[in-house]
Amino acid sequence: MKVTLLGASGGEVTGSAYLLQTAQSSVLIDCGLFQGSKKLENSNRLPTSERLRQLDAVVLTHAHLDHTGRLPLLTRFEYRGPIHATPATIELTDLILRDSAYLQSEDAKRQNRRRADSGQPPIEPLYTQKQVDQLRPLFKPMRYDHPTNVTADISVRAVEAGHILGSASLEVTVDENGRRKVIVFSGDLGPRGAPLHRDPIPFKQADVVFLESTYGDRDHPSLAETAIQAREAIKATVEQGGRVLVPVFAIGRSQLLLYLLAGAFKRKTLKPFPIYLDSPMAIRATAIYRSHPELFDEEAIAMRRAGDLVSQLRTARICQKAAESLAVAKAPPPYLVLAGAGMCTGGRILHHLQNHLSNPTTLVLMVGYQSRGSLGRALADGAASVRIAGRVVPVRAKTHVLGGLSGHAGQSDLLNWVSSLAASRPRVILTHGEDGPRAALRDQIKQQFGLSAEMPDYRDTLEL
Repeated sequence: MKVTLLGASGGEVTGSAYLLQTAQSSVLIDCGLFQGSKKLENSNRLPTSERLRQLDAVVLTHAHLDHTGRLPLLTRFEYRGPIHATPATIELTDLILRDSAYLQSEDAKRQNRRRADSGQPPIEPLYTQKQVDQLRPLFKPMRYDHPTNVTADISVRAVEAGHILGSASLEVTVDENGRRKVIVFSGDLGPRGAPLHRDPIPFKQADVVFLESTYGDRDHPSLAETAIQAREAIKATVEQGGRVLVPVFAIGRSQLLLYLLAGAFKRKTLKPFPIYLDSPMAIRATAIYRSHPELFDEEAIAMRRAGDLVSQLRTARICQKAAESLAVAKAPPPYLVLAGAGMCTGGRILHHLQNHLSNPTTLVLMVGYQSRGSLGRALADGAASVRIAGRVVPVRAKTHVLGGLSGHAGQSDLLNWVSSLAASRPRVILTHGEDGPRAALRDQIKQQFGLSAEMPDYRDTLEL
């Protein structure tokens, strides 16, 4: 039995994909897109390997693009096997992949116009809407805490990961040559006590653990501290008549921020002001969230029953069409815009940034992880100017990074999750993190549990 790392390894956070092979079966855990710099995105081709042509099943931890975005490429291998995921993950994955296929097509069109001008041959998009459509019949719902046989020798049990709606950590049980081994894939773990989502559930025993390490070197500020910081920053900007620009991941961050704003308006810690949800995908994702209240935490369920998630957001407007998005630029401030993409690598947030970064009354709130090489990372790091759509834009706006709103567990929560497994003395393999955070988490795991965690490279094959 072996696992080959086809992404989110070697110090990279995005592109999660694990190829698990036994004597009988070949199963892919996640199949995510690399995101961030152009160099990273150029890695978004699956290896032309017989191993993938012999794939029996795919299992997903959650819907985010860096865990699902290369799934359509499997159609090139004529893959017709099942794709197992929780029901909410299936709905959100279909939404995300449709949006991704559209963006791939539009990006190819833009590049081909430039290539035609210089006499270069056209390029093809990474994948098309047709390839996304071919995946739809393959999805198979997977219930929480209910073992699912994905092949003759592999079963999977999913538990709550607390990251986004439908997210799961996976307990993979392999029966091979009369022996049973348990391999745990953490997926992306959410922080304990975060609003809206339920807390992650740890496992008790494993032979091998693949653990995410995105924030393995630090803890996030407390939610209470973050909420106060966010409220004060927003309040000051609104009172000044400025604009609050929030680059958001359409799934997870958008819904969390709307939930927190509804709570602030209810408690009167903020006076209602105009909010624009400027992301067609976030609008549709919010509808999916509303259809799965069983996955909310108790406080969110109570707010939903009281009608607060509607009544307290009366000033919120949705921008479905591009014209509606462009019209926001002419709307009188103050207002707050939630727009994708979360790392500012594309999407509608770009024209808002281009229009308003040079204005010192503008506030840019960063509420999620920013990959190396991304525009969002440059803004978070305090760049004096940035390039958007070929133009150099001076940055006079204030930038505020809200770490406490991250959908990822910090170091203490990661260690707490591992602690329930430590007694079984598993082999620990750290992925989904830059080398600094990975190394810091490795050292803490050694110090607290006496376990030697590994830091594999991209495309390493690990014998289990």
